[in-house]
Amino acid sequence: MPLGDILVDVQSIAKHFGEGETRVDALRSVDLQVRAGEVVALLGPSGSGKTTLLNIIGCILEPSAGKVALDGELVFDKGWLRTDLRRLRLDKIGFIFQSHNLLPFLTAEENVAVVLDLAGWQPEDNANRVHELLDYLEVGHRAKVKPALLSGGEAQRVAIARALANRPRIILADEPTAALDSVRAQLVMDLLRKLAVEQEACIITVTHDEKIFDRFDRLVNLRDGRLVNG
Repeated sequence: MPLGDILVDVQSIAKHFGEGETRVDALRSVDLQVRAGEVVALLGPSGSGKTTLLNIIGCILEPSAGKVALDGELVFDKGWLRTDLRRLRLDKIGFIFQSHNLLPFLTAEENVAVVLDLAGWQPEDNANRVHELLDYLEVGHRAKVKPALLSGGEAQRVAIARALANRPRIILADEPTAALDSVRAQLVMDLLRKLAVEQEACIITVTHDEKIFDRFDRLVNLRDGRLVNG
C-alpha cells in the first residue's frame, strides 16, 4: 500500500534531565518521520528513550532541542508554538496505554463520549460517533457496560475507540498489548493496522512484545537515546 503524507516529523530531537554531573541525556539528536497508513514500533531496552520520545511526539514532554511537526504543522521549535497544548492533543493525537485507563464509574459508551465532550462536539454527533466506533471495534453490544464487567480485550478495544473518537491522525500506543494473551494481542494490532489504512492515520507503538513484531511496517530501535535504525 502506498503511504500518505508525513504526519510525524521530528528533527534532531534531544532531551536531557538535570544539569552538570547529574545530567542524563535521554535522547540524542533523533530524527524520525512517520507517514499516514504506517504502523511503526519503537523498540529498545529499558531506559533507551522510547517512552520519552513518545511523550515528546504526544506534546506531553518538552524537548531540550530540535523540531517537532505534526500533521504538517510545526508545533515545537525552540519552544511550543501553540499556547494550548491540551487543544493540540485533542485535535491531533490519540493515546492508547498498557492499562486501558477507563473511568470505572462510566459505561463503555460514556468513556468514549468524554473525549468528544471535551472537544466540543454536539450531543447528537457525539452519540453517533460513539456507536459508530464501538460497533466498528465489535464492542457495540457492550456499550452500556462498565469497565469492571468487560474482558481485557473488550476494555482495550473501548480504550482504542476513545483514542480514535475525535478522528486524530496520530495514534500513540505505550505497550498496548502487554496485558493481553497472544491471540488478543494480534487482534488488537490487526485492528490498529486496519484503522491506520482506513482512516489515513499513523500509529507509533512502544513495545517489547515480540509476538506482534510481524504486525508492524517498520521496527525503529533506540539505544542509549540514539536511533539505531528506522
